[in-house]
Amino acid sequence: MGEPFIHLDGVRKVYETRAGDFLAVSDVTMDIQPGELVSLVGPSGCGKTTLLKILAGLHSYDAGTVRIGNAAFPFDPKRDVGMVFQQALLLKWRRILDNVLLPAEILGLPMKPARDRARDLLAMVGLAGFEQKYPYELSGGMQQRAAIARALVHDPKLVLMDEPFGALDALTREKMNLELLRIWKESGKTIIFVTHGIQEAVFVGSRVAVLTAGPARMADRFEVELPYPRTLDMKTHDVFGAYTRRIYALLGMH
Repeated sequence: MGEPFIHLDGVRKVYETRAGDFLAVSDVTMDIQPGELVSLVGPSGCGKTTLLKILAGLHSYDAGTVRIGNAAFPFDPKRDVGMVFQQALLLKWRRILDNVLLPAEILGLPMKPARDRARDLLAMVGLAGFEQKYPYELSGGMQQRAAIARALVHDPKLVLMDEPFGALDALTREKMNLELLRIWKESGKTIIFVTHGIQEAVFVGSRVAVLTAGPARMADRFEVELPYPRTLDMKTHDVFGAYTRRIYALLGMH
């Protein structure tokens, strides 16, 4: 295995509060290879989002090492990171194409190639023909597809996804898991996917990292040896059940 794209070693984060210091992340060590889709799973409030914000350069950290690519950390989060949140957060007064173009506008990228790329990305996420629609004209799942296109429009090195399908109904969520895997394979991006859905973590991840209840500590990380393209019937396979039971046991839920 080659040089990791992301190297975390003993990362620790403490927040200062009125009630005293709050330890959010106690000890996270992990390497992520270029082009991996790593699921980050753990209980609510365990520090998953804090870890994403550290990787995005939005939060400092108090101990340990964080290295991304060959650049010294912190790197430029605006240029090198795309983010997808639980809500699509589309601007309701802008058409879908203009929403996708927002990062390119903020970064001052040349707009003609950015517009072409935005159209290509909307086609890739299944929204060709919806470029001139407004967000209210799209379903929740379609809005999240637009949000994924927006996260990719400036060609970032790293895409961070913070429970991106958590607000969707169960059937739409499963469809979006399949869509995410297709988009990941087509784009070749390195993706960190935060969820507290154990089955979702196993289904989408090429690897799964399990965090304990807060403060976050790395309990386990393992490769998911299921073939691609993945299909929903894989969830009935014995090997899939073994992976989910492994996570349940780590989280004290068996």
